Amino acid sequence: MGSSEEPNKTSLLHDSSSSPTHPLLSKSFPSPPISEPQLESSEPDQTQFLQISYNYGPRPFKDLPFLILFLLFVLCTFGFGIFAVVNRNPNSSSVSSYSYDSSSTSCVKNSTSSLQQLPFSNYLELSSSSHFLKDLIWTLVITLILSVPFCWLLLLSLKNYTKQVVYASLPFFVVMPIFFDVFWFVACTVSSSCSGVFPLVYRILLLVFVFLFIGVIVWIIVANWHRIELTVNIIGIASHSLSRNLGLFVVLPCLTFSLVVYYAPIVVFLVFARLNGKIVAKESSGEYYCVWKQDSWVPAYYTFAILTMLWSATAMVELQVYVISGTISQWYFAKDDDSTPKRSIRSSLRNALGPSSGTVCLSGLLICVVRVVRAAVDSARQENLQGIVNIMLRCCVNALLAAVHFLNKFTIIFAAITGETYCTSARMTYELLNRNLLSAVFVETVSTRILGGIVFVFSAIYAIVACAILKAVSNLGADAYFVAVLAWVLLILVLGFFVHVLDNVIDTVYVCYAIDRDRGEVCKQEVHEVYVSLPIRRNHRPSLANRTLGV
Repeated sequence: MGSSEEPNKTSLLHDSSSSPTHPLLSKSFPSPPISEPQLESSEPDQTQFLQISYNYGPRPFKDLPFLILFLLFVLCTFGFGIFAVVNRNPNSSSVSSYSYDSSSTSCVKNSTSSLQQLPFSNYLELSSSSHFLKDLIWTLVITLILSVPFCWLLLLSLKNYTKQVVYASLPFFVVMPIFFDVFWFVACTVSSSCSGVFPLVYRILLLVFVFLFIGVIVWIIVANWHRIELTVNIIGIASHSLSRNLGLFVVLPCLTFSLVVYYAPIVVFLVFARLNGKIVAKESSGEYYCVWKQDSWVPAYYTFAILTMLWSATAMVELQVYVISGTISQWYFAKDDDSTPKRSIRSSLRNALGPSSGTVCLSGLLICVVRVVRAAVDSARQENLQGIVNIMLRCCVNALLAAVHFLNKFTIIFAAITGETYCTSARMTYELLNRNLLSAVFVETVSTRILGGIVFVFSAIYAIVACAILKAVSNLGADAYFVAVLAWVLLILVLGFFVHVLDNVIDTVYVCYAIDRDRGEVCKQEVHEVYVSLPIRRNHRPSLANRTLGV
């Protein structure tokens, strides 16, 4: 910005000295000469933070190198995949039809080869299992259809009756595991086949282990009981803001479906990549036989394509977080409290796929690296590597990965609000929360656990009802439990996606509240009335300016 605006900014900072929310922006007081350069050097950063708000204007492209790198990965994956389809060997599945010819020292195809047919007994097995598959498919389809009104019902319940839903679900956090544990123990004891597989000692050990786990759940609830009321209010605010932007439940599933469509050709390429190679002769114990030998580039392509798929998946997750954050932040900073900004979802999606696409790719790359490294650490743990150095290294790596994952979440939210680069957003987010003594750990842990428990209780009740209906109207027998478990898993996945969206809304509102607190403004009064009760950071050391003002 031009130099002509500097006097106005200086006066603005000095005019806000009376506000208690800006202790660092007050008029200068006599202080030791050594502190003068520090205060002057920090003034541009404070001015920058003072201007934080949603960027409605045109945004320049940021982090373009990572967007170009991602496009190169995708183009190479599709390019080599097309080559794999064109260059495939049609004889890859007929190795048994080849035999070694000693005269030509190569494998030649036999003149007669028998066609393998599916035995008649297999057809009988398929026919006998068709009834089970039919009931399974219908149950999963009905569950998927019912999950949509279930999400809508859960959202309305959390919006209008948050306290009742949370406090009514808390006892079920304990009752449901006890019910399933005792029911399984009794059913397995009565059943001769199950009791033969699981002896009484193992059943008792599992029963005791589950009760110990239930004790841990009870301890967590009791230890965080003083925070539940605040969490109820936070969930209610997030549910209200999400209900004002219901278009997200159309855009986000469409983005997920587009990822599935994007994956389809890559999976086809991986299948055809296996068919690239040749049939060669191999010697063993003086005898030669024909084997299939893949081309040397096929394993490398598999690794490259899988990494591209992982990066694409994490980038899609970050893209959805960006769209959620941009939409909710526009609702938060809207001047009219009773209306939702028009085309907020469209503008957020346009920014995510346009100017901030490089930032989204970089964020997805970091999450992809975190997951790959964490998988490597977990695999190393399974190898039972001993030594204090290995244990300390694993602890340090896990702590670093958790910190990166935690910081990345708020960074992409800040980038969706301001349109800044990834590194700038990470630095400004950290300084924003640190300057306002805010801690996001409480918002992430308690609310996420309560929402996860509500989803578990809701889906478990549905699974019990589904199992009872299957027992009454079908002849599945013991298979009804298996079908009910699959329906339970499917409903948990759908409701888990709803919780994921609501978690991102909570975090976005939290960052918007921090911006309001930093600017000394109140855009949403109902949000400030709730979030003002959040615990502040206790490990904050007051700066020299704060100590000087307190004299």
